[in-house]
Amino acid sequence: MTAPLRQIRVQDLASFIAQHAAQPGSAPPLLLDVREAWELETARLELPGTRLLHLPMGELPQRLDELDPAQTILALCHHGMRSLQCVAYLQRQGHAHVYNVHGGIDAWSTQVDASVPRY
Repeated sequence: MTAPLRQIRVQDLASFIAQHAAQPGSAPPLLLDVREAWELETARLELPGTRLLHLPMGELPQRLDELDPAQTILALCHHGMRSLQCVAYLQRQGHAHVYNVHGGIDAWSTQVDASVPRY
């Protein structure tokens, strides 16, 4: 039986990152942006306290070795569907600390920071 897919709401990201940073010896969470390059150019999200890695969903299997299975990963896409699939894939590959950013960058733009362009 696989673990349930974890999701985090955009409104909870800042507090999640702060709580994670407060843990002794913890590395910053990885913000894994699985959108295409043109999407990243259109609307970019850089969260203080995270490390950004752009890795389009289609490249994930070939680049899996770039991800530490012990790393906390926050997966992000446009609306949260591709990133949810990536979270499921990463869990099947042994990654225990992966979270889908529910609603994606579109939710961030509409619920947290309207300066991030919508597309």
